[in-house]
Amino acid sequence: MSDALIECVPNFSEGADSRRVASIISAMQLDGVSLLDWSLDSAHNRSVVTIIGSPAAVVEAAILAAGRAAELIDLTSQQGVHPRIGAADVIPFVPVRGISLEQCALLARQAGMEIWKRHHIPVYFYEAAAARPDRALLEDVRRGQFEGLRDAVRKDVSRRPDVGGPDLHPTAGASAVGARRFLIAYNIYLDTPNVGTARAIAKEIRASGGGLSGVKAMGVLAHGMAQISMNITDFRQTSVADAYAAVKRQAARHRTQPVRGELIGLLPEAAFEQDSEWVRQLHGFNPDEKLLERKLEHPIAWPVSELDRVGLK
Repeated sequence: MSDALIECVPNFSEGADSRRVASIISAMQLDGVSLLDWSLDSAHNRSVVTIIGSPAAVVEAAILAAGRAAELIDLTSQQGVHPRIGAADVIPFVPVRGISLEQCALLARQAGMEIWKRHHIPVYFYEAAAARPDRALLEDVRRGQFEGLRDAVRKDVSRRPDVGGPDLHPTAGASAVGARRFLIAYNIYLDTPNVGTARAIAKEIRASGGGLSGVKAMGVLAHGMAQISMNITDFRQTSVADAYAAVKRQAARHRTQPVRGELIGLLPEAAFEQDSEWVRQLHGFNPDEKLLERKLEHPIAWPVSELDRVGLK
């Protein structure tokens, strides 16, 4: 695996304090690791970071970031509309080149063991790294969020972590560590503040409700607007254009319409459709900054400060 390249897209439960997030990112500054993207969302109280590099270096960076997040984020004193169980909430490893998904799953297992060993943060394995079939889906792992899971592990043996525990970390919760293919995180804002409408549309379009294959969706209130927050888990099966069209169609039934979209994290170039309506509606979109292959050529320079990120939401 000397030429192997993997991506890691850790999600942290902090979206308001850019200094904290910059500190967490700085923990990932290692030889062999490049920083491609990071963003904060105050409505979701969440930050998403994209790093890429050699497998050993990226795994070590993720372990260090989980520890720094545990030092800086106290889940008992904050909230957010996005489901979360941990300070370092989700840590997925993604094969990019010269490595298989199965090998990334083994790396995820190694990372999870080290996160518990070094930082005493319990770990749940999900997706390709899942230790149990009922934990393959992230939404099943996060059921009840931090507060509900904290109580559940004390009463129900089946809810306890795969590594560590049985109790969650008192302030940092637990981390979900996994391996998966490329995922597109895509949000659409509607021209209404009615979150009930967003929730109804999300229910209609997501795969679990009989909607679009490979699409997970929820409706939330973000920045005073109803938002459809989506994860597209296989863009070759369901494209971003498909997701946008479905939201637009269902929105019309509810007498509303999409007004803008946003991407969280990076987009594979194969999923980019230059002249499509969904691209034209993207807020502040710059292909050179948001397409994975282009960012590989021009990563963000270390070190990172809280001033390096513009357009914080």
